Amino acid sequence: MNGAAAYTLLSTLKTFASQGDLRKAFLTYSILTTHLSSSSSTLLISALTSLLLPCISSKSLRFAQPLHSIILSLAHHQHPLLAPMLVHFYSSCSLFNDAYLVVQDSNSPNPVPWNVFISSCVRHGASRLGILAYNRMLDAGLVKPDAFTYTSVLKACTTTSSISRECGWWVHSTIDYACLRGNVRVQTSLVSMYLKCGRLDIARSLFEKMPVRNVVSWNCMISGYAAKGMMKEALELFERMWVEQVDRPNVVTWNIIATMHLHVGDYNGVLDLISKMTGRGVCIGPVTVLIGLTACSRGEFRNYGKEIHGFTVRRCCDEVENVRNAMVTMYSRCKYTEYAYKLFVSAKEKSVVTWNAMITGLSNLDMFEEADSIFRDMLAYAFEPNEVTILTILSICARMSNLRHGRELHCYILRRAAIDDHYLFSYNSLVHLYANSGKVLEARILFDSMEVKDKFVYTSLISGYAMQGRGREALELFEEMILYGMKPDHTTMLVVLSACTLSRFVNEGQELFKKMVQEYEIDPQMEHFHCMVDLFGRVGLIDEAEKVIKEEMPFDPSPGIWKSLLWACRRQGNVEIGEWAADKLLDLRPHELEVYELIASMYNLTASWSKLAKVRKLMEPLCTEKTDEKSDFAIDLEHQHWEVSHL
Repeated sequence: MNGAAAYTLLSTLKTFASQGDLRKAFLTYSILTTHLSSSSSTLLISALTSLLLPCISSKSLRFAQPLHSIILSLAHHQHPLLAPMLVHFYSSCSLFNDAYLVVQDSNSPNPVPWNVFISSCVRHGASRLGILAYNRMLDAGLVKPDAFTYTSVLKACTTTSSISRECGWWVHSTIDYACLRGNVRVQTSLVSMYLKCGRLDIARSLFEKMPVRNVVSWNCMISGYAAKGMMKEALELFERMWVEQVDRPNVVTWNIIATMHLHVGDYNGVLDLISKMTGRGVCIGPVTVLIGLTACSRGEFRNYGKEIHGFTVRRCCDEVENVRNAMVTMYSRCKYTEYAYKLFVSAKEKSVVTWNAMITGLSNLDMFEEADSIFRDMLAYAFEPNEVTILTILSICARMSNLRHGRELHCYILRRAAIDDHYLFSYNSLVHLYANSGKVLEARILFDSMEVKDKFVYTSLISGYAMQGRGREALELFEEMILYGMKPDHTTMLVVLSACTLSRFVNEGQELFKKMVQEYEIDPQMEHFHCMVDLFGRVGLIDEAEKVIKEEMPFDPSPGIWKSLLWACRRQGNVEIGEWAADKLLDLRPHELEVYELIASMYNLTASWSKLAKVRKLMEPLCTEKTDEKSDFAIDLEHQHWEVSHL
């Protein structure tokens, strides 16, 4: 075959390979090799690399393994281009033993096969194997590591385990001094390794000793401080970059500082930084826009959000999916649902994240029916809900006590769980839904079917038992949770104390309140003290309830606590403490009709007729007020009804 024909066949082979048609590519290779001798190495190597590339991208063992056999038969397994490609292929398929055998068979002083193997191990979560390979590479003594070797193995040492930290120090000691001194990438990788291993002191020392720093080095050190919440140190380095004028901060530097402000809740600081970026001519990209939109969402800065929206349109990045989703979220949180919906509808391509942004935004505004409608549209368009979708919709069902929709979703989850057990995560939310809707038996059946339980699912079921007045079951479940080594939090203690209150378990409630502080190290909040006052009031221990307020609470009681005490005094006929509670309550709610009705009821039951007459006189202006809509006190009465109706 003449040279022109051979090159034509090679071109055809490359075309088929680039299109992913490996069958035709291999057939073309067979035709090509029948007319070539093994000495035509340039054409053969080009053909073999062209065949290997699609095998790597598709992870096709079916074609790659026969191709490896061909390479071995042609004695090209040590070729400086083919050997690294084979290592890359086997590593990408997680066949690290096969990849390591290729490295050993390469028998070359060139470190590239070793570098590819170590970096692939790191990339595919086998960092320890990468460190072990580096150790064997040094022991063999045939190959000298280069800068790429050092950066790859140092990256393998950036996990949080103590073994990896020790390996990092060992790797540092093995680095060739000349390479370390003269290569800024290796120096930066060392700084990064020590930062991620928590040794900021060593990292800073190495950073200061660097003879030459580039912007990546500065960003590495600044991000290390930012990750630890050390704003002062990070900002100091940021200012030094401007002072030294060696490397100006780039957009990555600015984004690191902006993200740091975002994490500490300084949303104004984020927006000020973005304003400075535009003023100093920094090229703002989608990442900066996302940070700014997130700040606007959390701080509800709708006007700034609109400005950023306008900027994205001018820079033509408003069609970037993450940016559009962030804008939907921002407008939803800022209560601009019409803008959010327009953006959502106008999206040319919607992903699950886009749907979730709209559903979550409506849910946060308590627009449950609209959120449910969007969810049903999502299913109609054949989008597969993910974890965020399921949890959001289940939360909506629980808040609405919508059992019908909740059960529909439960059936959907069961069907999907039969295919993918990843859906089992939603069982926690299902237990919460059933318990919150009063279906404690269904919640318990689901709870018992769960192989892995956490304190959140225990808390949900305890709450369900508490609302049903089944305090004994709630306490038994709490004891089981403690027995399994789970530490309760504020919410768990609140629901278990509520169970004691509703079931009038005084001794158990007192013991739990004591353990909460002494054993579980939880500082009681207003709600916990409210439970104790309510508990003592229900069983007639008015003096104990008064003692909690006067001696134990470190802050002023809420209106709900005074109201609970007043109800208890009314029931027990304790006018003295009742009047004290009434005075405190009127200081907080002077125009609330229900408070006067409660006081009047107490005087009526204790036959304090003169005082009753005075209270009724005070009530007259409130009783005669007429409004077209519900007044504030009526709305408040609805919200507070649960506190008083059970007494």
